[in-house]
Amino acid sequence: MQPIQLFDLASRQAQWLAVRQNVVAGNIANVNTPGYAAKDVKPFESVLRETPFQLATTNPAHFLSGNSAAEVVESSVSDGNEMKQSGNTVSMEKELMKTGEIKRDFDLSTNLVKSFNRMMLLTVRR
Repeated sequence: MQPIQLFDLASRQAQWLAVRQNVVAGNIANVNTPGYAAKDVKPFESVLRETPFQLATTNPAHFLSGNSAAEVVESSVSDGNEMKQSGNTVSMEKELMKTGEIKRDFDLSTNLVKSFNRMMLLTVRR
């Protein structure tokens, strides 16, 4: 029997979400700072590419191979960010949408782990 990797994956996603929330909070804090460039974190898919275990796929294109690390990157104007007259590229609306995405992803992850934990406890009890 192979070890269950779900908890490790959920832990990595929680760490990634914490970093992203911190970056978004920094963007919101600097919304009026002249010359501040909005930042974001590379997608969680880059963390999945680095996982030491092989996930089952039905199509090889579902998880592309690669070894890029999840890191903070500056958003460019080509990403849809408009540059204000002060040189700032932070859009409060987009940052608030990101906070909603982060909360939704965190809630989904914790609910999946809770359900999986309950399922494991049920099998142990019997």
